[in-house]
Amino acid sequence: MQVSIYSVRGYELPFLSQALDEDHSVRWLTEALGPATVELARGTEAVVLFTNDTADAAVLEQLAALGVRYVAVRAAGHDQVDVEAARRLGLRVSYVPEYSPHAIAEHAVALMLALNRQLRRADAQARQADFRLDSLVGFDLHGKTVGLVGCGRIGGVLARILHGFGCHLLAHDLAPDPELTRRYHLRYVSLPELCAAADIISLHAPLTPATHYLFSASQLALLKPGAMLINTGRGGLLDTRAALTALQSGHLGYLGLDVYEHEKGLFFADHSRDAPDPLLAALLNHPNVLITGHQGFLTREALTNIATTTAASLAAWARNEPAAHEL
Repeated sequence: MQVSIYSVRGYELPFLSQALDEDHSVRWLTEALGPATVELARGTEAVVLFTNDTADAAVLEQLAALGVRYVAVRAAGHDQVDVEAARRLGLRVSYVPEYSPHAIAEHAVALMLALNRQLRRADAQARQADFRLDSLVGFDLHGKTVGLVGCGRIGGVLARILHGFGCHLLAHDLAPDPELTRRYHLRYVSLPELCAAADIISLHAPLTPATHYLFSASQLALLKPGAMLINTGRGGLLDTRAALTALQSGHLGYLGLDVYEHEKGLFFADHSRDAPDPLLAALLNHPNVLITGHQGFLTREALTNIATTTAASLAAWARNEPAAHEL
């Protein structure tokens, strides 16, 4: 099969190369898929996309006109693909439903601990030979109430980790899992109740029209004063400007982000010589903010699973069979 893989980065190339069958002829593209780059897929049957590619109806129509028949998303989130338009055009779409919930959950905990124990500030001080402790006071994670918004695979793993820390667990999810309640004493509550009670909130919900800006200014106002908010889910779950306002007022105590609502065209590339994104720059200037560039998935185990699951979809299509994880 002729395959065009968009948004390829050096860290994933060895994993994808090893997983792909020799029967595939691969076109490796560092460019993101979008209206200006769709022509690069000419002559291929399948395209492989990542998180910040664009596969809206207009792009999918162009792909179909070029003869593309398959779209494989090498990520769990697939909101960048207009799935209804793909079906209308006869394009088959697959994704990677579970590559490593441990990777994302562990990264969320890393953000919690780094923010709580002021590791960013402590490291900067130590590099200046300043070992004063006055501005580095944190809190015990043990005994704190943590709210999980979205409690599927990732949220379930995070519940297990935080239960080990001795946290009290709340969750808000459309499909409660009684097993999590049994194992970790997790209690499902309404979103307003979770916001009012939680010392830390971690977002793991999918991005849909219903969850866009799930945490808006009005929702942030419900948070316990000084609470910590972690988002390793999707950037659009959080109204970032409202979060900055809440930080500046002191109502929001800490913010940890691995995703950003305006990350498309920004994350996964070096912009050190470009004019800064003003909203992101304002966040980064705040001492109680920690931002990573969508790296929660970046473990060897997750990259292996992403590559092998994507390769399995392509192999199934090449045999004219349905892929295991089609949308």
